[in-house]
Amino acid sequence: MAPRLPQPITTLQALSRAAPLSVRITVARLSTSSSDNVIQTQHVPAPGSGTIRVLLLNRPKARNAISRSLLDGLSQHVKSIAAENGQGPTRALVLGSNVDAAFCAGADLKERAGMTREETSQFLSHLRQTFTALSTLPIPTISAVSSTALGGGLELALCSHFRVFGSSCMVGLPETRLAIIPGAGGTYRLPQLIGVHRARDMILTGRRVSGPEAYFLGLCDRLVEILPEEEKQEGVAREKVLREGINLALGICEGGPVAIRQAMKALDGWEQGEAAENEAYEGVMGTEDRMEALRAFAERRKPVFRGR
Repeated sequence: MAPRLPQPITTLQALSRAAPLSVRITVARLSTSSSDNVIQTQHVPAPGSGTIRVLLLNRPKARNAISRSLLDGLSQHVKSIAAENGQGPTRALVLGSNVDAAFCAGADLKERAGMTREETSQFLSHLRQTFTALSTLPIPTISAVSSTALGGGLELALCSHFRVFGSSCMVGLPETRLAIIPGAGGTYRLPQLIGVHRARDMILTGRRVSGPEAYFLGLCDRLVEILPEEEKQEGVAREKVLREGINLALGICEGGPVAIRQAMKALDGWEQGEAAENEAYEGVMGTEDRMEALRAFAERRKPVFRGR
């Protein structure tokens, strides 16, 4: 039996009713050169303080394939967020697409065909370093996928803490059909997420998985229903899934910034059990935010967290 779709909750009207904050997005483009706007940067105010950074991949003619310029732009963003060490203005990161046809089609095979073996090795090293840095960012990260995410595109989404898929999306790791294997974390991040047996099925067959099956497998955390008529309307599915990703980020950022950071540390150390939790808990005991939460509870009001 096909998994049942959750009720869609991502309409702009519903979001505006549910969230007291304005979620109007101001677009500011970031490019690796004056003529190559391969990533669009948007900022959404986070509850209390800071912003949610939204990165939209923007190579429509190449279905957002990962080129040198796109990778350089992504790396620049990841480094700037990492430099904040979880204590800067960026409270969460949402990865999305500015292209209806794809979240990311994987490696740019046309560009790859012109690379020497040494250049290919250098590119792969940079790709792996960037993906690893993304996966270890100390803020919540979310990938919003409304269409296709194949090969390196799915591996990119696997680097985020959360994945929001549209029911119309298709994802997969088809590398074995190109006589290679996943080379940017797919062979170990996918098994960590859905188990080695299901990962083996996806990787060895190279098959594509629909949004509903991905939700059933545990590959995504939220599934947004895209109606057949919405698939045909330009930008509707993409915006709907992106809004759900932003909505998820807004919900997370309602919590105390220090508490979110310490909870992430405890979860990263879950195999250590109580020791990791106790250490992380010590990090919130003396915070101003904890005292503010206690005062707000006593006064029956919403707390205002400052990240201190």
